Amino acid sequence: MENKFLDAMKFRHATKEFDATKKITDDDFNTILEYGVLSPSSFGFEPWKFVVIQNEDLRKKLKEFSWGAQGTVLTASHFVIILARKVKAMRYDSSYIKYMLNDVKQFPEDVQEVFSGFYEKFQKEDFNLLESDRAVFDWSCKQTYIALANMMTGAAYMGIDSCPVEGFDATLTEKFLQDELGIDTEEYGVSVMVPFGYRKEAPKHEKVRQSIDTVTTWYN
Repeated sequence: MENKFLDAMKFRHATKEFDATKKITDDDFNTILEYGVLSPSSFGFEPWKFVVIQNEDLRKKLKEFSWGAQGTVLTASHFVIILARKVKAMRYDSSYIKYMLNDVKQFPEDVQEVFSGFYEKFQKEDFNLLESDRAVFDWSCKQTYIALANMMTGAAYMGIDSCPVEGFDATLTEKFLQDELGIDTEEYGVSVMVPFGYRKEAPKHEKVRQSIDTVTTWYN
């Protein structure tokens, strides 16, 4: 069978400038968002939020402090900021966790109690996450990268380009989220950005990676 997933991995590259005249259809972009929504997360708590910036004036403001998106923020068909939930939402006894267990997962009360106990132990002992607010936020951010990867690879499978962006001022970006978008930055912080669209030019170089043998160690 043809390995279309591997083809998509080889097709994907960090697109630095998009063809601004080409737009992703609503159906295709909703599919990309669904790839993110369906991604796995620790305990299934989905610590992410996808913010899609289509307004040109907002994108121009983003460009001022997003040095890694200079060629993409104004040319991308769709520009996404992926947020990660902070300790306010992700602590074991938060209202968000209770909402996830009760309203989303719809666990019976006895199951919620057991599940909450496992999660509390995980945060307090197994990963020692509650040592700092930053530890919880970093843990949330790691999970958003699962969604990021699925969205980018899924887009590549559809012939749509993307580029993960960490080149931005986090403090100014959170101020932008709060002042311009009205987002609660006590609950959310910026994890990563990712524009989507269609490449303006073909990659100039073939994709180069270390060999499987170099990065893999087997213990049989």
